Amino acid sequence: MEFKIFKEMLKRILLVTFTAAVLACQASPKPQALVQGVTNIVPDEKQALVCREIVTLIEKYNYKREKVNDSISSLVLDKYIKDLDPYRYYFQAQDIKEFEKYRYRLDDDFRAGDLNAAFYIFNVYLKRYNEFIGYALGEVKTKFDFNQNDTYTFDREKKPWASSVSELNDIWKKRVKYELVNLKIAGTADDKNVETLTKRYTNLKSQAAKINNQDVFQMVMDAFTETIDPHTNYFNPVNAQAFNEDMARSFEGIGARLQLENEVLKISEIIPGGPAFKSKQLSAGDRIVAVAQGSSEFEDIIGWRIESSVAKIKGPKGTKVRLKIIPVGQEMSAKPVIVELVRERIVMEDQSAKKKVKTVTSDGKTYKVGVITVPGFYADFKAARAGDPNYKSTTRDVKLLIDTLKNRDKVDAIVMDLRANGGGSLVEAIDLTGLFIDRGPVVQVKDIKGNIDVQEDNNSGVAWSGPFGVMVDRLSASASEIFAGAIQDYGRGIVMGTQTFGKGTVQSSIDMSQLVNPSILQRLASLVGKDATSVSLGSSAPAQLGQINLTMAKFYRVTGSSTQHKGVMPDIQFPSLYPMDKIGEDTEKSALPWDVIQKSNFTPVADLAPLKQELLKRHNERMTKSLDYKLLQQDIADLQKRDKETAVSLNMAKLKAERDSLEAKNLERTNLLRAERGLPAVKKGEKITKEESFDFVEDESLHVMADFMQLKQ
Repeated sequence: MEFKIFKEMLKRILLVTFTAAVLACQASPKPQALVQGVTNIVPDEKQALVCREIVTLIEKYNYKREKVNDSISSLVLDKYIKDLDPYRYYFQAQDIKEFEKYRYRLDDDFRAGDLNAAFYIFNVYLKRYNEFIGYALGEVKTKFDFNQNDTYTFDREKKPWASSVSELNDIWKKRVKYELVNLKIAGTADDKNVETLTKRYTNLKSQAAKINNQDVFQMVMDAFTETIDPHTNYFNPVNAQAFNEDMARSFEGIGARLQLENEVLKISEIIPGGPAFKSKQLSAGDRIVAVAQGSSEFEDIIGWRIESSVAKIKGPKGTKVRLKIIPVGQEMSAKPVIVELVRERIVMEDQSAKKKVKTVTSDGKTYKVGVITVPGFYADFKAARAGDPNYKSTTRDVKLLIDTLKNRDKVDAIVMDLRANGGGSLVEAIDLTGLFIDRGPVVQVKDIKGNIDVQEDNNSGVAWSGPFGVMVDRLSASASEIFAGAIQDYGRGIVMGTQTFGKGTVQSSIDMSQLVNPSILQRLASLVGKDATSVSLGSSAPAQLGQINLTMAKFYRVTGSSTQHKGVMPDIQFPSLYPMDKIGEDTEKSALPWDVIQKSNFTPVADLAPLKQELLKRHNERMTKSLDYKLLQQDIADLQKRDKETAVSLNMAKLKAERDSLEAKNLERTNLLRAERGLPAVKKGEKITKEESFDFVEDESLHVMADFMQLKQ
């Protein structure tokens, strides 16, 4: 960060620190209008403080330097209403008309930390939600005629807002009928269907009753920050912790995945190697009814929100937690079993990089190809800062996998699978690229002042120098695009798949607690030009005021081209199952534009252009004869057709015939592909083993790699 910017932020934060105690004691800027018939959720002073500071951060330090004005206010209102009620099931036209008085007020309100209008809109929504869920509960026992030729419009996004309660009641009546006809088609008895749907709607009401002001504040800030740009995001304290744990691929706790079922916390999975696994006292399906810290008293957690229960169970490694358990298979009235565990640091291996070895035959020669699947660019920065020599990171994991593939599996080539990899740490993208190039620039970062920082791999040597390929798709974004773009620009490998997402912006992660904590001001110097997932500007403690990932820079390929909007275009392209007009940076109204800066000083490893032409020719020849390719194109056409549908028949016979036809078509498709691979046909309802599943894009990518190896020889 430039010194002037640092001084400016330092001055502001000291001012905030000075006034923090006063602010904590102030009343809300204005009395909040209350909604009758619902327990109103109200904002608190911490949220008011955070809201004010987010406005300042956006105006002064967001890459756009966007002024929060009436135009922004109008867009925020529209987005907020759409986020709450996207298909227009709850609000009425009169509600929307009432909300118009806030259209050009929200900018001034947010600047003053006044959240009353936004919370009032939510409370109206909550009232409508409870009313219509309650109405649906009353309709569940209705004796519907499933022989009528009526329809249910499930997608009302482009429909006008309902003008009356009776109009919405009619919509909800059809929704209930649709859910019942789905259950009937599945073959369950009517009384069981009524019971299932009653539980479903009762649970929805119960969950709505647990919504708190942190949830509402999160939704308000989502509407606000995403109006500025798609990747400036605020996370409330709970979501901030989840974000950082996901980045670290680790957390401190007992090592169990939990879910809420009928108001009771249930263990859905035991993570191998964790305290729950080692104790041999817990099983998937066990229910946790109470929690105690160490030797303290138990707290009953039945009916709690899942994140509140999980917060009690997680905790620093080395500390004790006691659980009251109703073992799986026993009635809830059974006497609970008490289990004591010592928390540990849990590494989520199933969300880390993995490898497999595949064989592919081309022109009579068989090749072994190692496929490394990387689900994200993660790093446990907290563990790294603490000096843990075994801290978790993408590059460290992949390096170990490469060593195994090279020395034990003796593969001829490696393919990196970055499909559905939404990115993560910029530092990890650079370090991972360094495993495949000797030295040199990997990415250029342009900050809010226009300064360009060329970030390089400075480590000599490579982990893998052999034939290399990268698989990408429309969901490959951010750090994935940096890596794939660098591999392509250096001529280090072949990129295969579909055009990537196009996220070419860099975020810095700011713990909002720092705005009232002068002891960590020295960390601010790292703000500009750092990735959200590679820098933390707060303490190692949980972010008590949440955190904001603020867009403060853009990154560019070593050629000077931005990945923003355009992403990375593969050398070998496949049709996309994901709708390109609905998924991707170029579909976001608030996204930054594509541009170009000066090329960096880099030396390509090889010029693969001549080889790429021949690879594409061979690929296209295979595709003209490929059943997979033909069926993939049919699938895409069918998806596009279904995507345009907004209504469905409520006639049971007609709907069942449509479902049966689709199921038969899918079964026929599966058996055609199985026959081509020499596998036996499967019957309706028969499950396919994981070993017999197939991935056309991966299969064809391996054939491209076989061609690549032949041509290089």
